[in-house]
Amino acid sequence: MNIIFAGTPVFARVALERLLAAGFNVPLVLTQPDRPAGRGMKLQASPVKQLALEHGITVAQPRSLRLDGKYPDEARAAQEAIAAARADAMVVAAYGLILPQWVLDAMGPLAPEGSRRLGCLNIHASLLPRWRGAAPIHRAIEAGDPQTGVTIMQMDAGLDTGDMLLLERLDIRDDDSTGRLHDRLADLGGRLIVEALEIAACGGLSATPQPAEGITYAHKIEKAEAALDWRAPAATLARQVRAFNPAPGAATALAGEAIKVWAAHAEGSHVGPVPGEVLAADAEGIRVATASGVLVLTELQRAGGKRLPAADFLRGFALAPGQVLDAAATPAKAAA
Repeated sequence: MNIIFAGTPVFARVALERLLAAGFNVPLVLTQPDRPAGRGMKLQASPVKQLALEHGITVAQPRSLRLDGKYPDEARAAQEAIAAARADAMVVAAYGLILPQWVLDAMGPLAPEGSRRLGCLNIHASLLPRWRGAAPIHRAIEAGDPQTGVTIMQMDAGLDTGDMLLLERLDIRDDDSTGRLHDRLADLGGRLIVEALEIAACGGLSATPQPAEGITYAHKIEKAEAALDWRAPAATLARQVRAFNPAPGAATALAGEAIKVWAAHAEGSHVGPVPGEVLAADAEGIRVATASGVLVLTELQRAGGKRLPAADFLRGFALAPGQVLDAAATPAKAAA
């Protein structure tokens, strides 16, 4: 089976690795253009492009796929590459570009030459219709969902509105950060897309419309959301810390100095004194009052510094009971 693959970050790379290991032929990869990265801000290929080049796969990097958009020449070149690949399906995972109708039509059930195709299959990191949109992993943790999962979806013109082809649930652990959960979901997504294509090859893949109830949208994470508002309950703030790890990182400040919080847990449910007030600071963690309960900060980072356990952090940053952390920290000034 010939598969066109469209994806960009590590989540997508894992799926491409599994497809190649399973023996699928991938004649074409679509991925985002190279971006500046690192301290030197040198152009860097996406994880998917790096893997594709290692396997000698043709790579296309259009800035847009809209034939009537800002980069029509790049879109037409991609259109020609897709047609030349004569693929049976397109697998899409965190690609980063919207697929116009012409792509869906080109990969649709009836190909122009008359052979049947499977269309565009998306690996979506949520239990649809829960958390349609850009940041389903972050939002599931932030909301306190007990479970998430991966849905293999038949793509249509809507935003994550297509029929469900395969779905598997995954428990969200109490200590899951977005980074940890991302890795488990990437592994699950890679396994499920191989399974879905193998079932489809035998003609046994069936489509189920998404329920009309339970639809939520996982909006893109904004840096401003990372500021810890100590007027919120400790349990809410603990989820926020986990949801925004590794990016953009939960943030607070003391006397104008930005601090990122990478690990924390909630204790108790009583109403503390002033929200944001440091109750204790020792090797076990920095205990901070919230609107309800105490948030214990156990891994922190100063601007320009390293991530440190609370004990090491306190050796270079004096915190004493009675000091008040700033609820209005500016994430843009926090440690990178």
